[in-house]
Formats: sequence, structure tokens, C-alpha cells
Amino acid sequence: MKEVLDFLNKAEVYYLATVEGDQPRVRPIGFVMEWEGKPAFVTGNKKNMYKQLIANPKVEICAYDGKGNTLRLCGRVVFVTSAENQRKALEMLPVLANRYSVGDGVFEVFCLEAAKAVCADMNGVAKELPL
Repeated sequence: MKEVLDFLNKAEVYYLATVEGDQPRVRPIGFVMEWEGKPAFVTGNKKNMYKQLIANPKVEICAYDGKGNTLRLCGRVVFVTSAENQRKALEMLPVLANRYSVGDGVFEVFCLEAAKAVCADMNGVAKELPL
């Protein structure tokens, strides 16, 4: 897990893919934390991303480290929103408070279950990272 979190945090911006009907949707995200042994992310429940995650919880995240290595992280989204993990997210990234607050009815936290992480270099050499 640590290697995956470190890769994502060093990349700073990575891309989450969802599906809307038969149309793929990709957007940049830039926050991850560990929650109960799983990678966790945040969104707002008024966003299209949230609606897409509810309709089809399968996602993939792709990150690039600027040195020729990529990380692909796929799994199934499970919403785990609680005051405790909202507080943790706000402590880790205070700028989130410009948009969300604990218990605001909008701020959502989700984890990836049944997740798989694969890191590959530019030569196509890949290795699965533990989660």
C-alpha cells in the first residue's frame, strides 16, 4: 500500500476513469489517503463523477511519475463517508475546506475494494504492487 500511496502523492495529479452510459469519462484528481487498509479518495455528491460512480463502481486510475513509470490502479468503488474520514481528509489537504466540511451532506469519501495496482516502466516491464 505504501508504494502505491507514495507513487500517487509524488505524481500529485492522476486521472480517474469512469463510464457514463457507453462514454468513458476521465478527470484529474489529486488526493489519496489510506482508510482501513484501502486507498481512499474524495468527491462531492453533486458532481457527475459521483453519479457515474454510483451507476458503475468500476474505475481505473492512471498516474505518471515524470520518470517513465506509470501506475494503474483499478477496483470497485465503495463509499465509506464518515465524520472521522472527512476530518482526516481535511487535515491532510486543508484546501478541501474551500469546498467541503465535515457533515455538510455533500463531501463523500470512497475506497477501492478488490483493487489491483500495477506499475510499469517505458519498456513495458510491469510489476504488481501490494495493496
